[in-house]
Amino acid sequence: MSTPRPRAGIVVTGTEVLTGRVSDRNGPWLAEELRLIGVDVAQIVVVGDRPDDLHQALRSTVDSGADLVITSGGLGPTADDLTAQVVGDFQGRPSRLDPDLESTIAAVVERLSAGRGWRVDPEAMAAGTRKQAMVPEGAHVLAPIGTAPGLVVPPADGRSGPPVVVLPGPPRELQPMWSTAVTDPLVTTAFAHRSELQQRTLRLWGTPEAQLAATLRDHADLLDGLEITTCLRDGELEIVTRFGADAADRYDRFAEVIAADYPDTLFSSDGRTIDDVVADALLERGATIATAESCTAGLLAGRLTDRPGSSAYVLGGLIVYSNEAKQHLAGVPAEMLERVGAVSAEVAEALAAGAADRLRTDIGVGITGIAGPDGGSAEKPVGLVHFCVTGFGATLARRVHIPGSRFDVRKRAVVIALHLVRRLLAEQESPCSSTT
Repeated sequence: MSTPRPRAGIVVTGTEVLTGRVSDRNGPWLAEELRLIGVDVAQIVVVGDRPDDLHQALRSTVDSGADLVITSGGLGPTADDLTAQVVGDFQGRPSRLDPDLESTIAAVVERLSAGRGWRVDPEAMAAGTRKQAMVPEGAHVLAPIGTAPGLVVPPADGRSGPPVVVLPGPPRELQPMWSTAVTDPLVTTAFAHRSELQQRTLRLWGTPEAQLAATLRDHADLLDGLEITTCLRDGELEIVTRFGADAADRYDRFAEVIAADYPDTLFSSDGRTIDDVVADALLERGATIATAESCTAGLLAGRLTDRPGSSAYVLGGLIVYSNEAKQHLAGVPAEMLERVGAVSAEVAEALAAGAADRLRTDIGVGITGIAGPDGGSAEKPVGLVHFCVTGFGATLARRVHIPGSRFDVRKRAVVIALHLVRRLLAEQESPCSSTT
């Protein structure tokens, strides 16, 4: 029987994270870093800045069987930053002032204050520094990246349980500090039995989850040792598989099954996103692209230019929200707009052609639709979007009704457009217009 893989639990603190004002970037980042070193994550818990809630979260995480607990946040100088004290109490280790650490933090604060021209109250700054230098007895101190030190706090003598790694909240401080924390003797002992844990991702476009579920049932004999999760997002079906080194052959057979059963919808067998696939295809072909966007108002151009080096293939984009902009920027005939309306297949095609012509690119993309929540009709409801991608003598057109909010319609429309660009570049469709 194989040795159980070590498990970690993550507790993210901060009322701003709990209420959604700030997105949790630390929990997912730490989970991936742990996977890379062969450690499973038992759970990620988000709690507000309340000592009782943090204590309960620590207890729940320990009771889940975690070999290590990691916290993020709550290490600042203000009264609501109580993580270090609560963790010390939880582990049975009262906090004491560390004079050397106090001097280190004071020097950092002085440097930051001088560099930014802050007007500070010396007494308040000294009190904040002293608070951050309070360390649970027997804890290992992790040198601060900003002003907040990290900690590795073992349970007090006579107590059982895992050590707790206490990290600051800002990702720019937490991430470099983690590289130090993972080498701490208490952490390496907790992860003594770790082993390689691989993760692979397959991405499909246009395959329902129910259909994939049937495939997984039909090939259940291949799945032993594979931890498979699926997620349908923006029309893309993502299959993420985690497995140990002893199951690598089974994963290879599983990936072959997916490729054989879904040859028309599997667009990424190596984990690349649609953005990666499109960018790579444009570079490989030496092609250039431009957009003319109405309802998405530049979101597609923004997505295309998210990658460094995108200036090699993205020459520009037109935001053509009004009919006047469609005419003057993209060259859509006024007669066409009057005859068929702005949200139509004809205008989408004219936008694509206009983008390519005005910016002199190989490929043009046109998008026009009704994002809502108002502006729809029985003939043209909210969520109706027309797409056209043209280039290299081919034209791909789509008419799609996208459900959801204004945000959903615009976001999903960008993904659909990217897949049309991908299909045109891959020449997976014949060079003729079609409607879905």
